[in-house]
Amino acid sequence: MSKRDKILSALGLNVRQRREARELTQEKLAEKSGLDATYISGIERGLRNPGIQNVAKIAKALGITTSDLCKGVEA
Repeated sequence: MSKRDKILSALGLNVRQRREARELTQEKLAEKSGLDATYISGIERGLRNPGIQNVAKIAKALGITTSDLCKGVEA
């Protein structure tokens, strides 16, 4: 697994854990963040490399800071 893959997987895991802790579906998180549900799914599976603006939108929709969402995501 490449370094990039590890970073994306770590971010995706954070998104999934935070979303599930708030009992949100991918569809509901997508609606709250203004993003597409398939895009959220891709992020959670480590397949998408979201820009910082989209990371911030997801964090806001989850009610956390962008830095909290990125905790443990190491380059």
